[in-house]
Amino acid sequence: MDNNQLFESFKQKRILIIGDVMVDAYLYGRVSRISPEAPVPIVNFQKSEERLGGAANVALNVASLGATPILMSVIGKDDAAKTIFKLLDKNDLSKEGLIDSEGRTTTIKTRVMGNHQHLLRVDREDITSINTQEESALLERISKACEKGIDAIIFEDYNKGVLTPTLIREAIKIAQKFNIPTTVDPKKDNFLEYKGVALFKPNFKELKEGLGVEFSFEKGKKFEDAVEQLDKEIQAEMIFVTLSEHGVFIRSKAEKHYINAHYRNITDVSGAGDTVISVATLCLAAGLEMEWIARIANLAGGLVCEKVGVVSINALELLNEINKNNC
Repeated sequence: MDNNQLFESFKQKRILIIGDVMVDAYLYGRVSRISPEAPVPIVNFQKSEERLGGAANVALNVASLGATPILMSVIGKDDAAKTIFKLLDKNDLSKEGLIDSEGRTTTIKTRVMGNHQHLLRVDREDITSINTQEESALLERISKACEKGIDAIIFEDYNKGVLTPTLIREAIKIAQKFNIPTTVDPKKDNFLEYKGVALFKPNFKELKEGLGVEFSFEKGKKFEDAVEQLDKEIQAEMIFVTLSEHGVFIRSKAEKHYINAHYRNITDVSGAGDTVISVATLCLAAGLEMEWIARIANLAGGLVCEKVGVVSINALELLNEINKNNC
């Protein structure tokens, strides 16, 4: 299929997103002097903004590409949860997959921006695991959604407690029962729990942390041995490692590809991983070959790094970029 047909095919896809939902809040201001009280900048406040973050930003990316996201998570019963519901309504995203819990605090990441630079981040959160009742309730919703028809499942793990080992294993079983491909944007705590998924996408830092190894990136044996070690642990169909300025690497049992980064005016890497997993998952669901999944997702991740803060991909901008780069 050509690129226009690819993007048209996205509109037929229903993507289930399971993971940690949060609010990305921003305080913007100007910096003109250093505080006399401590060697820190004084930010003269100008405006504030709240955006969907974590798994909810993945849902935004999926929707931006024309597909239908079904978001599932557990959040608190607090002001931040009200903000999430309001932002979901604003962006025409369904709230039905969210379970609110009296015992949880909804995560808020507040970034302080001065003179267009990221100066500080303040997190308010509860990272304890969801309880067994919440696990069961979430799994029941996952199963019902899969029965209705899902084209792929994204596990969006921020280590905030929604994706427990039990929930991961049971959700993968449900996906396998319905022959639904699964993709993962992992973090350290549950890194090796995602056994048998279709696509596993760590960045280089997460790869090292998840395996408990330390080395500098260089194409070749040492890096590929680490990827091989990961493959032995989780037996994923594809392992897709993002490598910042070095581009990306993708491999299966049959083939492997290094794909270079494109030159970008990098402004902010926040949310780039959300975009990469969203685009890669839709390309996988559309039946693209492995190399092209990586090439298109690599382009998308670079594009959002040119924007300030956590933003979703623009479909037309991505399509133009694909055409320009002959993908």
